[in-house]
Amino acid sequence: MTSLGILIGVLSVVLLTAFGLGLRAYIEQQFEDLGSNLLRVVPGQVLKNGSFSGGPSFGTLEFDLRDVKDLEHIREVRAVIPAYTRSINATVGKTTEISTVYTSTSDIFEALNVKAEYGKLYSERDVNKHSKVVVIGPKLADKLFSTPKNAISKNIKIESLTYQVIGVTNKKGGGFGGPDLDSFVYMPYTTGYVFNTDKTFLAIVVQGKADANLTVLKHRIEETLMKRYEEDEFSVVQQEELISAISSIFAIINTVLVAIAAISLVVGGIGIMNIMYVTVTERIKEIGIRRALGARKFDILSQFLVEAVILSLFGGIAGLSLAYIIVFFIHQFFPAYIDLNSVLLALGVSSGIGIIFGVFPAKKAADLSPIDAIRYE
Repeated sequence: MTSLGILIGVLSVVLLTAFGLGLRAYIEQQFEDLGSNLLRVVPGQVLKNGSFSGGPSFGTLEFDLRDVKDLEHIREVRAVIPAYTRSINATVGKTTEISTVYTSTSDIFEALNVKAEYGKLYSERDVNKHSKVVVIGPKLADKLFSTPKNAISKNIKIESLTYQVIGVTNKKGGGFGGPDLDSFVYMPYTTGYVFNTDKTFLAIVVQGKADANLTVLKHRIEETLMKRYEEDEFSVVQQEELISAISSIFAIINTVLVAIAAISLVVGGIGIMNIMYVTVTERIKEIGIRRALGARKFDILSQFLVEAVILSLFGGIAGLSLAYIIVFFIHQFFPAYIDLNSVLLALGVSSGIGIIFGVFPAKKAADLSPIDAIRYE
């Protein structure tokens, strides 16, 4: 029972750390899977000094086709991809699902590293012809058509308008801290003007050429847009900056959660101290006899201190072992993992608690007078 408090504390700390590391890795992977050489132009100031700004992520600014044309003239640019998204109802028969329509050019698929699992992706010709075609994610296809393969060439109603499904994308994952690409409805941006009557865009994705220096490209994009807008009206964000900002947020959240879980370690330490005090009281005669036979104060202090540390370490190792078992099973579904720092923290904290909370009862035992201890009843 004494070690149980340490076990629960160590288990909580290690599991929370493992989940935090797993969640950070999961979200970072989502961004990395979206494609390479990408910069995102969004309204407002998103990042400040490498961290998310305290204000709104998006301002009132909206981009238009003139911005797209201006950015296309930059030498390092491979593609400029306007993007507009909004929540919609997607209906097939009597089944309706809430989804997100993503209207853009055909270049969006290469930029986001999205491929067609079934059927095909819409082309630039579909964009120019305002074709009433859509490409949907596999998760949405499962819900509306039973299986993704059944969706090809079928009709789907977006709000009150009917479109033909020409393709189903490959699985990308997401939806937990990142965009759920598997539930999107992709549509040519010209066709999507029916939902976007102002013909403006919420963001512009810029894909640089393979040999482009993204820092230089970012600077050129900013120079181009500042001919029309103020510096604080928009942000040009690199993927690495987003990942770094997200990592810093999770580091703070993880620290707070671990600190909260550490409260149970303190409770466990108090439990060890109380039990050790009881143990000292029950073994006063033994202590007196040992002192009478020549045991020094240091010997008595060491004996009870070692016992306290062993109790703490036993709880710490048991908690760590249980955490490994739990993470092993969870890892099949979620990329949680235990790193070396978590192991060292668990063993170090459990040992430290044994020393800190064991020193008071150990000192009490060492300070007992041999004569008084032998006479104690």
